[in-house]
Amino acid sequence: MLTASRRMDNAWMTLDDRGAPPAELLSADIYDSWMRCISLGLDTLRPPSPEFVSTAILRQEQQRCSLIRGLALAEMHTLHQQIAGSNFMIAFANADGLLLDIISDSSFSDASNAASIRPGTIWTEAFCGTNGLGTAAYLKRAIVVHGGEHFFSRYNNLTCIAAPIFAPDGELAGILDASSDCMSRQAHTQALVAMAATQIENGLFREHHRGNILIAFHNRGEYLHTLSAGLLAVDNEGRILAANRAASVLLHGLPASPGRRFADVFRTKFSAFVDEGRRKERQRLEDEVGSQFVATIENARQFSMMQAMSRPRPPTPKDVPTQFVSADPAIASVVQRVGVAAVRKMPILIRGETGTGKEQLARHAHAASGRAGAFVPVNCAALPDSLIEAELFGYAEGAFTGAKKGGAAGLFKEADGGTLFLDEIGDMPVTLQAVLLRFLDDWTVRPVGGTKRQVDVLLVSATNANLDDSIAKGRFRSDLLFRLNTLEVTLTPLRERSDFAEIARHLIHKIDPLMDLTEGAIDRLAELDWDGNIRELRNVLSRLSLAEPGDLICETSVESVLAHSGAERLTGKAGGGLKANLHEIQRSHVLTAYTETGNNISKTARRLGVSRNTIYRALRGNKD
Repeated sequence: MLTASRRMDNAWMTLDDRGAPPAELLSADIYDSWMRCISLGLDTLRPPSPEFVSTAILRQEQQRCSLIRGLALAEMHTLHQQIAGSNFMIAFANADGLLLDIISDSSFSDASNAASIRPGTIWTEAFCGTNGLGTAAYLKRAIVVHGGEHFFSRYNNLTCIAAPIFAPDGELAGILDASSDCMSRQAHTQALVAMAATQIENGLFREHHRGNILIAFHNRGEYLHTLSAGLLAVDNEGRILAANRAASVLLHGLPASPGRRFADVFRTKFSAFVDEGRRKERQRLEDEVGSQFVATIENARQFSMMQAMSRPRPPTPKDVPTQFVSADPAIASVVQRVGVAAVRKMPILIRGETGTGKEQLARHAHAASGRAGAFVPVNCAALPDSLIEAELFGYAEGAFTGAKKGGAAGLFKEADGGTLFLDEIGDMPVTLQAVLLRFLDDWTVRPVGGTKRQVDVLLVSATNANLDDSIAKGRFRSDLLFRLNTLEVTLTPLRERSDFAEIARHLIHKIDPLMDLTEGAIDRLAELDWDGNIRELRNVLSRLSLAEPGDLICETSVESVLAHSGAERLTGKAGGGLKANLHEIQRSHVLTAYTETGNNISKTARRLGVSRNTIYRALRGNKD
């Protein structure tokens, strides 16, 4: 009998000789995938260069997938800890095979020569041939691609185990993949990946049907809170809205599809089932063919409160005016999701470069939540390490040398009933991170030298740091990140936003309500990189408001202020005092790179580390 290695060698020889793979030497899935690759015109000897999307598109897709990404990242970290040994990488891609996130050992990149395996890479079969992510996306089921089963030999030293993730409506939502060098392959990894994918699916199901009645059930009570439990979402009238895959298996052959009624499946009246669910955590259910289940209403307390109490609902985000400019569709989506999360008191993590408006978005969350308490901002980077716990959680009188008479309530207590905004959370000392994690378990503060007390706080955090890198270096706790980012959003930098004009006009009107900007002035300002983002733009507009004698700021005024502001990065001044035109310098630099990359806009943007819009603007300027 041929060994697996010898069989693949023979398969490759046959492919080279005949131009087609041998069906008898490959599994059906791998054979079919190879045939698809051949029909796509792929040549095993001439693999195409890896295809990457721009940073702007990657960030936009990461934001669009923020819910599933949050669930996936939590499972990826857990999965990475479960897989013993090194040389492993866990990856998450969207339904189109676009790689959004990876967690890997440093040895993985070295061992696999996997420089192209990074966020932003497209892993469909059309670009990468037979591979775990791309083939699972095509098949819409789990697959293992081992070593030489990859269509391109550059990946022959990898084993890829991929599982699809489905949304509550049954559509493909993403793919989870665990890859390793072939020598590190582990037999149980496939089961772990499948379990992680199911956990993500159930998380999506619960989140999507958060406002509906959620019923968990299983034949055996000890499995009621496991991945094998069935989940049903029903409305207040007992109409079935959705069932997860486990429920479909447990109720096979019964009418449990959306639109059918609880009574079509079970012999218990729905009203009786709900009433019993308010009194008891578990109860018996019998379906129409006589199968017995143990069932529970997962959100019975929430449902009971909704039925029993007639207090007005908290304000929805749409009822709250915001000063946060969000004409850009991606930013508008972020603002809307933050508002919804704030109403539900979900911890929010805001990422973004310095000056992108993270605190303003946090203030919008506070306003949208309808909370009566204060908005309390805390700069974690500015608090002294020795006093940060006392500042946050308070202290009793005499708790330490220098403690003021009567003690102090602490910032968490100050934010009770309101919002605590932890800015620069990535700079919080690791020792305090453990204390914060304990707080998130029971929302109880423990003042230094005092007794504990519970507080009601909406927690919003922000960072411009790469927390994944900090986790890898031991500077930030992964379990804390999972608790902080129930909703995680990223504010795109000013240079990549489509609503620059709206932002500029909003800022100038805040500075001076009588002033405005001409289209030419806005176009000139939009050409700059704005490394300081909105904060930097506000400073420049403030200088313009002082320099302009009239009420309308024109392009000439902008040029004059930039040339005399002393801001070398903005004006492009040379060290010898020569005034250069930043627009021309940037355009020349872009055009040189554009020529060197064979007039490829995507490659030019990646080389310069800028958005495609910057490249387009430079090219338009050249034509003009």
